[in-house]
Amino acid sequence: MDLVPLGRDGPSICRLGIGTGTEGGAVQRALGTEGFNRLIRHAYDRGITFIDTADMYETHTYIRDAVKGLPRENLWIQTKMRWDNPAPPERPLEVLDRFLTELDMDYVDSLLIHCATIEDWDEQLKPMMDAFAEAKARKLIRLHGISCHGLPALRNAIDCNWVEVQLARVNPLGRHIDGADGTWDEPGLVPEAMQAIQAMHQAGRGVIGMKLVGGGHFRSAEDRERSAQYAMKCGFVDSVVVGFASPSEIDETIDRLNRALA
Repeated sequence: MDLVPLGRDGPSICRLGIGTGTEGGAVQRALGTEGFNRLIRHAYDRGITFIDTADMYETHTYIRDAVKGLPRENLWIQTKMRWDNPAPPERPLEVLDRFLTELDMDYVDSLLIHCATIEDWDEQLKPMMDAFAEAKARKLIRLHGISCHGLPALRNAIDCNWVEVQLARVNPLGRHIDGADGTWDEPGLVPEAMQAIQAMHQAGRGVIGMKLVGGGHFRSAEDRERSAQYAMKCGFVDSVVVGFASPSEIDETIDRLNRALA
């Protein structure tokens, strides 16, 4: 896997990231420490240096152990902070400090607000956004951004210059693609969602695609191939994150992406 710019003038990031949140992280946690370590090390040996996690996945400490001994400067670690548990955190910097302790790292590369579903998130979550900006100034994070679920939240991100990284749901089949209101299993509105994501990329934002295999639901090889081809050729996705459960899934995805890029 090669490195690509994240956004118009952003730092380099691996084109493929290993996700650790399949079924809320349950799939990766079920591997146990040894199985998870083997998965991460196999990914690293294949050139994957981007790891995506989140507080709700409960995989920070798994990642800490799996990357021990690897050069930190070669890794891109992305994590996410919830805004609705049941309300936005009162002290986001303290939450970030816990993340760093769990990961045993001095900084994370990208920190995202996790799964915004409200249309006016840029107004309601401004204290979180300000805290993330402060964390960047203090070099605790390199970039900040958001993941959105639902077209109202997604479209609002287009004109929000605070967003440096957009984690967006991308596949041509509509499974878990953004729809009318952001409910989990709503019908995805593919043209509308992709138009919004393309507009963000054209504005210079870094776009990382997720749900490339529909949250693990694309069982047929044809569907996974079609989705890989789409993500690599659409022109508005910099990198993609896929949740893996085995080394063979990593190998298959690398082959698919490279075939699409050939």
